[in-house]
Amino acid sequence: MIYLVFFLAAVVVVTAAIYLNQFGDVISKKSALSGAVVGTFLIAGATSLPELTTSLTAVYIDNPDIAVGNMLGSNVFNLLILGIVDLIYRKRRLFQKVDHSANIPSAIIGLLFLAILILTLFLPGSIQFFGVGIEMILIFLLYIGAMKFVSSSGSDESEGQVKTYSLRTAVVGFIIAAIVVFGSGSVLSIAGDRLAEATGMNASFVGSFLIAASTSLPELVTVLAAFKLANYNMAIGSILGSNLFNIQLLVLTDVLYREGPILAAVGSSQIFVALLGLFMTIVVIYLLVRPNKRVTNQWRYAAPSLLMTVLYFVVSFVLY
Repeated sequence: MIYLVFFLAAVVVVTAAIYLNQFGDVISKKSALSGAVVGTFLIAGATSLPELTTSLTAVYIDNPDIAVGNMLGSNVFNLLILGIVDLIYRKRRLFQKVDHSANIPSAIIGLLFLAILILTLFLPGSIQFFGVGIEMILIFLLYIGAMKFVSSSGSDESEGQVKTYSLRTAVVGFIIAAIVVFGSGSVLSIAGDRLAEATGMNASFVGSFLIAASTSLPELVTVLAAFKLANYNMAIGSILGSNLFNIQLLVLTDVLYREGPILAAVGSSQIFVALLGLFMTIVVIYLLVRPNKRVTNQWRYAAPSLLMTVLYFVVSFVLY
């Protein structure tokens, strides 16, 4: 029964989050508040709302492993999306057709955030201020300072599904979809917690892979839609931007977790998830800085993405 509840909650989360993305896109283009900045925050908030509600519910039921694992696992799954899409469409040479200067800063900032989190997870204790780890405060300040260096170009380039709703319909739809995501995301987190107890599975695995994959499927839809429009810059930029946003949601999760720094309360398995994210981010940076020239063999071009994909499933199996 718990498997069915988990599956149904995941389906509802994904469906509602897709509508959130569509309605948010309409609002950003048709309202007086239109613009790159508003669109970026609105869409980023829409696609990341499942991760937020799931992690906050995990905090409420006192399961920090699912709360942290959901955020770190979602970032890893997002990078897996890039790897698999690059593998399937290897003839298109995804990473050779993007604006490298616009995406490299986001990837490097994400790498720095993960390095800070990994260092904190390795340390026996964490300096805290009012129950919040100093690493989270540092990440938040770095995020604020780094945003002016991150290009937001490409956030207005989607032309697909925008003209079908009126502004009023989009606003009402966005609110309803947000409420549905909040409710179903909470059910998903509680079901994941019960699933870990009933099956004996590691709570870190449940949060980092099962729940994270479910809440990251809207990003997969976004990437595939961008690919369909041959908007490769948006495909990569949306993933890297979503990863940065998710780390900030982890900061919020730590603020709301009142038992001390949340990273001090999680299991050692989270280190492996964070290390996997670090390695996959390094591979993405390599793909972005690799000389933009034709590789005669398509599998040689796709080898880094294949490595990312294989490593993801190997780590998943080991943690399971």
